[in-house]
Amino acid sequence: MERDSQLKLYGQVADQLKEAHSRVRALQVPEGVRMALNRKLLVVTAAAKHDLPDAARRLDRLMKDLDEGRFPEGD
Repeated sequence: MERDSQLKLYGQVADQLKEAHSRVRALQVPEGVRMALNRKLLVVTAAAKHDLPDAARRLDRLMKDLDEGRFPEGD
């Protein structure tokens, strides 16, 4: 049962990561902001390999920020 819920969460995170990457790619923002967002996505991807629930929380926060138009500062 635990494994089934873990697989379901993995699938949800994978689908949401794909959506997040598409949304970031489509944004009309300066390159520095896009790079900062891509770094956040890389952090989520790395976290998913070690702590899937934490990665899901991070991704939810990032998606909420995108929805609300809150972007990180560019370099």
